[in-house]
Amino acid sequence: MPRNLATKILQVHLVEGELVAGSEIAVRVDHTLLQDATGTMALLEFMAMGVPRARVDLAAQYIDHNLLQTDSRNADDHVFLTTAAQRFGIHLSKAGNGVSHQVHLERFGVPGTLLLGADSHTPSGAGLSVLAIGAGGLDVALAMAGHPFHLPCPRIMGVRLTGKLSPWVSGKDVILEMLRRHTVKGGVGKIIEYYGPGVETLSATDRATIGNMGAELGATTSIFPSDHRTLEFLRSQGRGDCWTPLAADPGAGYDEYDEIDLAAVEPLIAMPTSPGNVVTVREIEGVKVDQVIVGSSVNSSFRDLMTVCRVLDGRRIAPHVSFNINPGSRQVLENVAAEGGVLMLLMAGAQIHQPGCLGCIGMGQTPGTGQVSLRTFPRNFPGRSGAKDDRVYLCSPETAAAAGIFGKITDPRRLGELLPWPAVENPENYLVDDSSIIFPLPPEEAEKIEIVTGPNIVPFPEFAELPDTLGAEVIIKVADNISTDTIMPAGNKVLPFRSNIPAISQFVFDQLDPGFSKRALEKGSGVVIGGENYGQGSSREHAALAPRYLGIRAKIAKSFARIHKANLINFGILPLTFADPSDYDRVNQGDAVQFEGLRRLLASGATQIPVQVDGREIVTNLDVSPRERRELLAGGALNLVRKGSG
Repeated sequence: MPRNLATKILQVHLVEGELVAGSEIAVRVDHTLLQDATGTMALLEFMAMGVPRARVDLAAQYIDHNLLQTDSRNADDHVFLTTAAQRFGIHLSKAGNGVSHQVHLERFGVPGTLLLGADSHTPSGAGLSVLAIGAGGLDVALAMAGHPFHLPCPRIMGVRLTGKLSPWVSGKDVILEMLRRHTVKGGVGKIIEYYGPGVETLSATDRATIGNMGAELGATTSIFPSDHRTLEFLRSQGRGDCWTPLAADPGAGYDEYDEIDLAAVEPLIAMPTSPGNVVTVREIEGVKVDQVIVGSSVNSSFRDLMTVCRVLDGRRIAPHVSFNINPGSRQVLENVAAEGGVLMLLMAGAQIHQPGCLGCIGMGQTPGTGQVSLRTFPRNFPGRSGAKDDRVYLCSPETAAAAGIFGKITDPRRLGELLPWPAVENPENYLVDDSSIIFPLPPEEAEKIEIVTGPNIVPFPEFAELPDTLGAEVIIKVADNISTDTIMPAGNKVLPFRSNIPAISQFVFDQLDPGFSKRALEKGSGVVIGGENYGQGSSREHAALAPRYLGIRAKIAKSFARIHKANLINFGILPLTFADPSDYDRVNQGDAVQFEGLRRLLASGATQIPVQVDGREIVTNLDVSPRERRELLAGGALNLVRKGSG
């Protein structure tokens, strides 16, 4: 029977279960990816397992998020990450070398492999036909220790691409079109597979952009075929020998279908405050722009940045606009410099920053009060920029460049009145410099490395197993589409505490309810009530780990985002959904909640958990696998692994 590409790759890596949509499967992991916002805790978890060396083909640790060293904490953590990486046989990409998924694409990605990354934008690997999946740090630590990765078997959505993009339209507009059609929930439980004659018109970095923001659809990941464009990119990186042709079998089917005529795609933009709030640029032309940022987590490739350089060449940025460039990697910056792009940017009045995440994760670059910021980033959740009432729009590099020139939101096709379309292509041969990557030592030398821990690194907290009777209080009730940024904010005030759970827990729900953490600790046992798609966005496990530290033992929502639900289970928090969604309206902050016979219900395989709320009963659903039941009973995945039952 003909198979689609996603199914073929899953089948090769399958170690447990059957490829039946919704059932739990376990897959073998080839590569792992950590970044510093998730890696410090993940490495502490890895160390707690007592494994002497990473047990995957390639493990990589990137320092790309916490680059602002306003005190000693980030610098201390960087030393910890470096020494731990050397000790455990992990590749270490130093601060300033670039964003994790961008550098992994350039230097390590191999078609047909399965990459598990503690960064929700790991699916950028789609650019090289890598089945790249974002996950919580503990799941990645378990994979590094040799365990398979468990997940619900995804449905496969096939998106047939035809035609070719018009001038001034790029890969960013393709994924914005997907978000316009399918919303931030449209990809939940799915792998998005792109196929058809239009695929070959897209470069590897265009495909990486589309894969990257597939995370905003809620998709498990995205995948493209491995074809001559894949080989083209690998050869340009000096890695052509790792290319393998990969594609769906002729006549392969999909669980769902969509089709995009690339020639019909026009410049699009996501308005505040959701990546799914997409309209055409021409609909909102004329809005004054105060800040523009190109690069960071997505649209930070050579082609993206050099296109902006060509547009700005010989011109000046509008006087009232702050125009910023965040290269995706040192390699990109070096190659842009070799083509004269750095001088073009400087002469135009742009600010060039070090390669890294920076403003995308709220580490600097916060816009002013009431200011409009156009960013080529993947997310514009409320407050993510660092400003509470921010007005952040997401757009392509072409649209960003047009705003820089005209000082307002402008359809980039109007640039055609000023200059010919640049039609920038990626280099035939990149300048390659791996001097900022520390490669693993031989095992006998690695054993001599002393792991250095700074005073801000606190051991992983101990968590109790699930009690049979649980009395709690509803600590907070939130609406639909609450992101992990809202649950556990990032930014320069919060991220330095990522390896100190007692300290970082003080910021849980800080944007919505500054008193949440104190109230939760005082109550000792709490419940959170959520709406649809609770926990969308980042893979950060701190959004589950910190609430667990505060005593949150259950979250009851209308539905959960995939990664956050997995993280809740990993740390022993019950992820319950309302059997009757209207019960959401009947539960309020401050209500007393009582669970009876929890251990018996979980052990017996019960799928419905009754809950007493202020004396009245509601029914909740528990949709978990037998393995996840064992983790919940044990109080978390790490407890189960320590018992030797994982």
